[in-house]
Amino acid sequence: MTIKEAQERVDRWIKEYGVRYFNEMTNMAILTEEVGEVARIMARTYGEQSFKEGEKRELGDELADVLWVLICIANQTGVDLTEALEKNLDKKTKRDKDRHINNKKLI
Repeated sequence: MTIKEAQERVDRWIKEYGVRYFNEMTNMAILTEEVGEVARIMARTYGEQSFKEGEKRELGDELADVLWVLICIANQTGVDLTEALEKNLDKKTKRDKDRHINNKKLI
């Protein structure tokens, strides 16, 4: 699915099952919580921490939760994520086109 389609599907789901969007600040708090859940899995999978018995290990599901809330925030604030990502990639290309290639730390 495209980013636009994802934004449309989330919007339809919210209107059909979610009643309404949570307010922007609530969604910001939820986004922070979901990013924390991604961090927990990353720390235990790729870092030095270990999982507790019965602890959730599904990185893909947690990343999807982050994407879901990010899409909700974009929808309720009128951000077209496709357009925003295209502009962001252009900005990064102009700013960093030589930066990483010339970074001796990356060789």
